[in-house]
Amino acid sequence: MKGNMQNMDLTIPKLIEHAERYTSDTLIVSRETDNSILKKTTGECLNQSRKIAKLLQSLKVGKGDRVATIAWNNSRHFEIYFGVTGMGGVLHTINPRLFPEQLIYILNHAEDKVVFVDDTFLPLIEGVQDHLEFSPVIILMGPKKEINFDIKNLHFYDEMVEQSEPISDWVEVDEGDAAALCYTSGTTGNPKGVLYSHRSTVLHTWASGNALRFDTTSSVLPVVPMFHVNAWGTPYAALMTGCKLILPGQALDGASLFELISAENPNILMGVPTVWLGLLNYLSEQNLTLEGVDSVMVGGSAAPLAMIKEFNEKHNTFLVHGWGMTEMSPLGTMNLQTKKMKELPNEERYELQTKQGYPLFGVEIKIVDDANNELARDGSAQGALLVRGPWIIESYFKSDSPAVDDEGWFDTGDVAKIFSDGCMQIMDRSKDVIKSGGEWISSIDLENAAVGHPDVEEACVVGVPHPKWDERPILLVICKGDLDKESINEFLGDKVAKWWLPDDIIKVDELPHGATGKLLKVELREQYKEHLME
Repeated sequence: MKGNMQNMDLTIPKLIEHAERYTSDTLIVSRETDNSILKKTTGECLNQSRKIAKLLQSLKVGKGDRVATIAWNNSRHFEIYFGVTGMGGVLHTINPRLFPEQLIYILNHAEDKVVFVDDTFLPLIEGVQDHLEFSPVIILMGPKKEINFDIKNLHFYDEMVEQSEPISDWVEVDEGDAAALCYTSGTTGNPKGVLYSHRSTVLHTWASGNALRFDTTSSVLPVVPMFHVNAWGTPYAALMTGCKLILPGQALDGASLFELISAENPNILMGVPTVWLGLLNYLSEQNLTLEGVDSVMVGGSAAPLAMIKEFNEKHNTFLVHGWGMTEMSPLGTMNLQTKKMKELPNEERYELQTKQGYPLFGVEIKIVDDANNELARDGSAQGALLVRGPWIIESYFKSDSPAVDDEGWFDTGDVAKIFSDGCMQIMDRSKDVIKSGGEWISSIDLENAAVGHPDVEEACVVGVPHPKWDERPILLVICKGDLDKESINEFLGDKVAKWWLPDDIIKVDELPHGATGKLLKVELREQYKEHLME
C-alpha cells in the first residue's frame, strides 16, 4: 500500500520562489571587489537574478547549458547563483587557484557558454582565452570601466543587467535535471566534474541548514569561497532558512574579517583552518576578543587541538568540525555541540571536538580493509572510508564509468575510524598515511599536535623512505623564531606515541598549498625522498 500524499519536484526555482515570498527582506551584506560594503535585501538580489536569467536567455543559454563564474563571495556572485539555476542553466563555479592548465581543461570540458568574472581574475582569462576550443561570452562583474587587459567578447555586468528585463516566471525543471557543476582538484590527472541535480542540492540544503542550525535569527559569515563546492552549500541554505548572509569578498586577512565581524555581528562563521589561524593571530596580537560568535565551522582539513582550545577559552566560541568532499555536495558528517559535550570537562570535550563527527541523515558510512571487508566500529580499527547517499556522486561528468561499487558505495580516499556511538574520525588521506614497521602513523594527528607548540605557525608531516622501517615521518615547520628541535620533540612527547616522533624536524619558509588550501604533500615527498636514506 502506498501513501496518499502529493508529490512535488524538489528544485531550486521553487526554493527561490519561497524566499521571494516569505524572506525577501532578509539582509545580505557584501564586501565588493573595491572593498566597499554593500547592503541589499534578498528580494533585491533575487530581482537581479531574474534579470540575469532573462539576460542569459537572450545570449542563447538554454536548459542544461553551463554558465561559469570566477568570483569571490559577493552580492553579484549570489545573484548569479540563482539567476543561472532559476532559468534551467547549470552553475559552474571555477576555483581561480587552479593551475592555468587545469583552468583551460575545465573550461573546455564544461563547454561554458558564458563566464562571469570578478576584475581581480581578468589576468587569468587573458592568459587562458587563446587556448579555449570555443569563445564564451565574458561578463565582467561590475560597472563599465577601462581595463588594461585584452579580453575577447567582453561585456559589463552592471550595464547588461540594468538593460535586461526580469524574467516573469522561473523555468520549470525536473528535480533530476543538472543544477550545478564543480570540479575536484585533489585527484591525479585532470580535474573531474561533479554534476549536482536540483534534487540532490535541495536535499543537501535541508540537511546542512538544519545541522548548522540556520534560522531567521541567524547571521552567517561564510569565509569558505563560493567557488569551492558552492561555499559548502551556504547560499542555498541561507535562502531556504532566511538567515542573514555576510559575504567577505576577497579580504580574508584577520584584520578585515574582524572588522566585518564587529560591524555585522555574525553568530556562525565558516571556513578552513588556515583562515581561522590568521584571524586568531590577529586577535591575539591586538588583544581583541570575538563577541557573539557562537560557533565556527571548520572543514577542508582538520583543526588542531590548540585552535579548538583558543576559540573556546579566549572567545567563548565552539569549533564545529565538518567533513565531506566535492563528490558529497559536500557535507557528510558534523561534530556539533551536544548536551553530553557540555557536561564534560574541557579537556575531554576538546578531544571529542577533534573528531569529524556523525553522519547527517541521508549519509551512510563504513570503513573497510584492503579486501573490502567491513571493519568494526570500535574506535580502534581503521580502514578506507566509504559513503553513499542521495547527494553523493554516482558517476563523474562526461564519464561512462560509475564512480561507485555495485552496492553504491563511493571510496572517499580517506582512512578513518568509526567509534561505537557512530562518531567518525579521519586519520589521514590514504595517499598520505605513513606506514612504518607495519603500523600506521597519522600525519594529520602529528601535524595538529605540532601546531600546538607556541613557536610553530604551521606544520606538515610527510612519510619518506627509510632503510629499516619502510617509511618514517619528517616534520616540516614554519616557525615564529629559530628552530628548536629539542623543544618541539619534548612538547610532542606526551601527545603522540613515542615511535610516532619525527625522525627529523626541518624549518621552512613556506609550505605548498593546493587550490583548496590543503597541503601539497606529493611534491614534498619527492623533494625529501632521500632525506633519511643516507
